[in-house]
Amino acid sequence: MKRHRSLLALALFVLCGTGRAAPAVERWGIEEIVLHGPAGGNPFVDVELSARFSRGDRSIDVAGFYDGDGVYRVRFLPDEPGEWRYETRSNRPELNGQAGRFEVTAPSPGNHGPVQVRDTFHFAYANGTPYRPIGTTCYAWTHQPEPLEEQTLRTLAHAPFNKLRMCVFPKSYAYNRAEPTRYPFAGTPPNSWDFARFDPEFFRHLERRVGQLRDLGIEADLILLHPYDKGHWGFDRMTPEQDDRYLRHIVARLAAYRNVWWSLANEWDFLKEKRESDWDRMFRIIRDADPYGHLRSIHNGTVLYNHTHPWVTHASIQNGSAVEDAGRAVLYRDAYRKPIVFDEVKYEGDIPERWGHLPAEEMVHRFWEGTVAGTYVGHGETYRDPDDIIWWAKGGNLRGQSPSRIAFLRSILDAGPRGGFEPIDKWQDWSIGGRVGVYYLVYLGRTAPREWSVVLPRAGLDGPLDLRAEVIDTWGMTIAPIGGILHLRPKDRYTYTCPDRPRIDLPGKPYMAIRFRRAP
Repeated sequence: MKRHRSLLALALFVLCGTGRAAPAVERWGIEEIVLHGPAGGNPFVDVELSARFSRGDRSIDVAGFYDGDGVYRVRFLPDEPGEWRYETRSNRPELNGQAGRFEVTAPSPGNHGPVQVRDTFHFAYANGTPYRPIGTTCYAWTHQPEPLEEQTLRTLAHAPFNKLRMCVFPKSYAYNRAEPTRYPFAGTPPNSWDFARFDPEFFRHLERRVGQLRDLGIEADLILLHPYDKGHWGFDRMTPEQDDRYLRHIVARLAAYRNVWWSLANEWDFLKEKRESDWDRMFRIIRDADPYGHLRSIHNGTVLYNHTHPWVTHASIQNGSAVEDAGRAVLYRDAYRKPIVFDEVKYEGDIPERWGHLPAEEMVHRFWEGTVAGTYVGHGETYRDPDDIIWWAKGGNLRGQSPSRIAFLRSILDAGPRGGFEPIDKWQDWSIGGRVGVYYLVYLGRTAPREWSVVLPRAGLDGPLDLRAEVIDTWGMTIAPIGGILHLRPKDRYTYTCPDRPRIDLPGKPYMAIRFRRAP
């Protein structure tokens, strides 16, 4: 068997060394080197493998990983078209020095590359296409029976969400006590594990699901650690060495997926076995191990992490009260000077826990408040079910009324300013977001006025401002144009008014908005 594997490795080397090109891969797709090597001992610890990928004068070093049964893989996310070359490096001779080349072609439709931070507070794909996160949460959806996981994917295919928060490790928590069918480490359930040996089947299943999310256009916000274990399996109580080995392994396996985000933990401060310095160390490990610089965050319980650290790309916040009005939400932008994603603002549902029974109207309201604040808001659903098939934990079907309204908001965002929404006058009227002189979105929230006085912040503008206006019913999902052009003029040093049309009539119900766009 060893001789057979050595001959196969030699054949791969000779094939690549002749200059014969491997099949082409699209830009921001995955190029994978598959090698055969030693299976004895503990290859997860004993064998080192990496590859250097180069194009012209540029090179990128990528860690490989052992995938069981004598199979080793190195996965690469090419970000430039053209010819690339690679050469492997290993402490084992049969894996060392294998070389080859491959062609990178144009990306397929819908492949915009990884999401990156853009313009301080916002996001865009690598090709410049704007990305506006409209996320949801299904913590343990990949730990469910196959039919339920497939149902979750079918639901997501028709939902408005383009980001999904999900745990790598299984979860033992309210409404989710069943044992999973796969575990991340070799050993015996529930808590006799060899933390130095990963279970390849577990990670293959995970990466297949991440790939399916990618194909749906959904970013996989992977929660790497969480406190919903409390020693049941012990994945929350690994040593620093075990934590670090796990983090390097999962980055090596999944960093080549363009839709991956790294969320170091959910409710990090509830993991009492770890100190804040441990989280700092693990952040640096992820940053240094990921050659592509995927987005990195951490989610809080009651204590906020220091998101000003350079290894944090955006702030992932749990705080429902912050998006009850935009004035509170915008403060996080000022504090962190990074994109603010309120990933948890409580959940639409009817379970007894106080975090799980928001009315749908309140969930939608919080999305709109976050939008005009120039931040981003995440969804979750927790309706009771006799079999505990609750979206927030296990996926399945969506039952609430907010997703269709969130889809309506997403259409508003997609038709909005390309660079994202900014608060227009955050110190005086935080209900207005958009872009000065070009686009204004006035959200009236829970108030129910019969009319609205046309007063917009001047925000440094000097000349006249001609706008078209529409009244938006955010719950009824309707847009009613207001005829004609509104000719706004400076009233004083702070405001614009419209002498010809000083007021706009409204229906006298809550959750209304008014959209102004510059007249052509």
